[in-house]
Amino acid sequence: MSRELSFDQQVEQSINKKFHKTIWRPFINAVKQYEMIQEGDRIAACVSGGKDSFLNAKLLQMLQRHSDVPFELVFLVMDPGYNEENRRMVEENARRLNIPITVFQSDIFDVTAAVGGSPCYLCARMRRGFLYSHAKELGCNKIALGHHLSDVIETTLMGMFYGAQLQAMLPKLHSTNFEGMTLIRPLYCVHEDAILAWVRYNGLHFIQCACRFTENLSDEEAGSSKRQEIKLLIRSLREENPGIDRNIFNSIHTVHLDTFPGFKTDGAAHSFLEKYDREENGEKNG
Repeated sequence: MSRELSFDQQVEQSINKKFHKTIWRPFINAVKQYEMIQEGDRIAACVSGGKDSFLNAKLLQMLQRHSDVPFELVFLVMDPGYNEENRRMVEENARRLNIPITVFQSDIFDVTAAVGGSPCYLCARMRRGFLYSHAKELGCNKIALGHHLSDVIETTLMGMFYGAQLQAMLPKLHSTNFEGMTLIRPLYCVHEDAILAWVRYNGLHFIQCACRFTENLSDEEAGSSKRQEIKLLIRSLREENPGIDRNIFNSIHTVHLDTFPGFKTDGAAHSFLEKYDREENGEKNG
């Protein structure tokens, strides 16, 4: 007679079986392809309380258990000023998923609320700084965030449409302010639709943004962000071209710089004229 599985074991089984192709395999591919984890790493899996960060934490927990590459994990939760209900939901989900979180407090919501306007950019910057700092104090050399494939392609299109630039999101990068620290994104190849399906299948409920700014907005106002506009655009394009998400994602891996009139690298701007003039001078001197 087989023993009954606990809830967290059922969740893991769903990842191993039902969502093996759409979640586990893309997760493993991203970790390997982008060389995110090395032997001896001590990684802070940052849990914001949302679906993405909790799935990211669970996948890393499962990987650590079975990986041939030994690494350590800390499941780090920063409470930026959650209300009592959201704080309780984060702690309850961690308990149900058997994720041993370490919680620390910050005053980010108070600080950003005093700024006025839309404080989302400042909030994101401050959150990352606090996470880097606390992770380093705990002896970690990496932090893992829950950005997924849909975030990657949405960010790319947002940069084009609203920032007049071609800018993507890297799967890992060195911190410029915290020496020796690296940020990794293990969900880089996982589509948000797969995450939503995993959430529904397991009957899970997570907090959304939970900040005071969005709490005071109507559903219509909260859903009218630029990112939401891009999500709706991609969804409409998908009706005619089911592979649109993958095409956008693949395009940032196959950039043909020779066809661009201008580009930046390491913060310095370059023009196609640099190469054009070199080629012309070469012909004249040849």
